[in-house]
Order: sequence, then structure tokens, then C-alpha cells
Amino acid sequence: MKYIILNTLMSASLLFASCSFFEKDNMEAPSVTIQGEVVDVATGKRVLTDQGSEGIRVRLTELSWGDNVEHNPDFYCMPDGSFQNTRLFKGNYNVTVDGPFVPLVRKTADGATLADESKVMDLDGTTKVKFEVQPFLNVEWVDEPTVSNGKITARVRVTRGVTDEIFRSKIEPMGNYSADFLNVTDVQLFVSYSSTVGYRARDQRWSNEIKYSEQAFNPLLGQIVTIESKDAIPIPAGRTVFVRAAARINYDTPRGSGTKRWNYNEAKAVVIP
Repeated sequence: MKYIILNTLMSASLLFASCSFFEKDNMEAPSVTIQGEVVDVATGKRVLTDQGSEGIRVRLTELSWGDNVEHNPDFYCMPDGSFQNTRLFKGNYNVTVDGPFVPLVRKTADGATLADESKVMDLDGTTKVKFEVQPFLNVEWVDEPTVSNGKITARVRVTRGVTDEIFRSKIEPMGNYSADFLNVTDVQLFVSYSSTVGYRARDQRWSNEIKYSEQAFNPLLGQIVTIESKDAIPIPAGRTVFVRAAARINYDTPRGSGTKRWNYNEAKAVVIP
């Protein structure tokens, strides 16, 4: 009799658990949207970037759950400096961006806050946000790229987006400052069949770089820099490729991440004759 009663109780428990397993989940799917852009505070133009982990990172932290919460999964801007996330829960968030510009959140080595230009906002429905930043560099086309025998020649101009004095005034209080941070380390020419051309969408057969040590680039600031695509394998005639130029300084964002992000110019389509 005891075994019959025990088996009956166990069967009832399993039946209850089974019913609970098939209960409908009443939690609504995340459907809140944030749309944003990152612009140069001096010009109002968007800060062009790469579409990947070397580009402008967007970080959201939902504050609705209290202190010591983990941030949401990071995502990244599109090449034109805009971003969108359509799968968020309604709530109160801290929103910040990290990229090739003066950090919005700056702290001392011991964690004291020097500046915090991140945004705290309630997200519900569709929310738009704009971040105004100070880019490290400006990269501009001098003229249209040219083609000869399947090889592209591009002329660009690189200038400071923020003066040495302003950069130092913002970065030095964070600790462990070095004048080497301002050194331009490389100029890139990315070539790809994709219109989202950049470091993450580049064809290594043709993309090329010029590296600079220490302060070697300083005399070239504001001057014309000529960079050519690799020509070991010519770009096939009759094809259309996309090109972008980029440059970066010897400073990682966020600090300590090891990621030194490029400032870009806009992509151009090039028809190979």
C-alpha cells in the first residue's frame, strides 16, 4: 500500500511539473527601438567608422534593475556613423559610445569620475539620440581615385580633429599620459567589392597601408598623402570596387582595451577600365 501511495504522489508531481513546463510565457518580446548618430561637435557631420569591433562601439546598461547591473551586449555603428537596435526591453538605460574620439566618460586611475557625457534615458517605443564628440582625426579625399593597369591611386589629407592642447587637457588627468598617444601610426587604403568597405570588409589582395613610427607623420598633417592599392594581382577590368581611406593615432578606446580605432572618409565606387 505504501508503494502505491508513493507512486501516486510521484506521478502527480510529474504531471504538475509537465503542466508547468507547457505554460505560456507571458513576458513580452523585446520590441523597443533606439536610433542614434555620432557627430563631430565642430562640424555637425557624422563620424564615419567601420562596421565591426574596430568601429564605434555602442554600450547600453539597463538601470531599471538597480545597482551593479551588467551592460547589454555591445553593438556597433554602421559605416555612416549611425546606429539602431530594435530588440530592447522598455526601461531606464545608460547609453554611451566609444570610438576614435575623445572618450565621453573619463576617470582617474583610481576610478574618480572626471567627466561623464554618457546619456541616461527612458527607452520606450522608438527613441532617438545624438552624441556630439571630438574626433581624433579628419580624413578627406583630395580628389577622385585614379586607376592604371588595375591599380588604384588615391590622394587623401589627414588633419587633427582636436588640437594637441585639448587632447592633452582631456586625457592627461586620466593618468599615465604619454605624448606618443597623438602619433599617427598608419594610413590605410581599404579596397573591396562591398560598399561597406573597411577593415572588416576589405580585400587583402588590394588593400594597402603606410605605417609611420613615432612622430614621422607630423610633417604630413594637412598635406597630400598618396597611397596606392597593392598590384601583385591587378583588379580585374570591368569590375566595380569600393575604396575608403582611414588613419588612426596611438591611443586605444576605451582606455586599456588595446583597440586603436580608425577615423575614415566616405566610400567611393571605382570602375576598373
